[in-house]
Amino acid sequence: MVCILAFVCEWVDSSLGMGYGTILSPILIIIGFPVLVVVPAILISQAFGGLSASYFHHRFENARFEVKDGAVSNDLMAVIWITSLGVLAAMFASYVGVRLMSKTVLSTYIGVLVLIMGLFILIGFSFQHSVQKMVLVGLVSAFNKGLSGGGFGPLVTGGQMVLGSKHKNAIAVTTFAEWPICIAGFTAYALLNGIERWDVTAALVIGSLAASPLGAYTTMKLSKRYLREIIAILLITLGSLALLKTYGVIGVPISM
Repeated sequence: MVCILAFVCEWVDSSLGMGYGTILSPILIIIGFPVLVVVPAILISQAFGGLSASYFHHRFENARFEVKDGAVSNDLMAVIWITSLGVLAAMFASYVGVRLMSKTVLSTYIGVLVLIMGLFILIGFSFQHSVQKMVLVGLVSAFNKGLSGGGFGPLVTGGQMVLGSKHKNAIAVTTFAEWPICIAGFTAYALLNGIERWDVTAALVIGSLAASPLGAYTTMKLSKRYLREIIAILLITLGSLALLKTYGVIGVPISM
């Protein structure tokens, strides 16, 4: 069952740039797995699934991750900027998650930011692209990923689109940028708390890997119009649910 859940969530994530940790984390918690089992298992399984999906995104030409004649492609450069400080942010967040764990303010900030990004994408509003803005998006997203296991995809995919990136490129870049940050977060959890359930971890890895080519293929087949609308609606929904959960309106453990 855990393997099938990972397959479905990775299919959604690798095709839309978000959804793996955001959907899977609360489901596993509801089923009865402890948070400190769920989060590191999600992190390492998404690292494997994301790396595999990145290969297929490149193969299906959703993005180009290459160095040609000494020049780094724009998509690969975006990955570098997003992950440059994001790895450290994810490791620090993992420490916070294990040792401190007070995140109401962060959850509110993330919820509002994701909701606003969804509205901007829906109405077609965008900011001028800059390296500083891209790095900031990566930092905030990576911190939340290390803290809760989810939330990286909505911010990075939405952030890139608000900064002017094309839809398919934004999805592929998010997928590629996520795996080193997931590895960093998982490593921090393993060192600080150990890994309690390797069977759960292995099931998630298998399901995630199996879904990665299907996700990239789905991205290739979806039209620009539908991708934009689907991503905008997902962001608005996730941001709204995160805020409702943070302030006790609903009780489902949504992981942003």
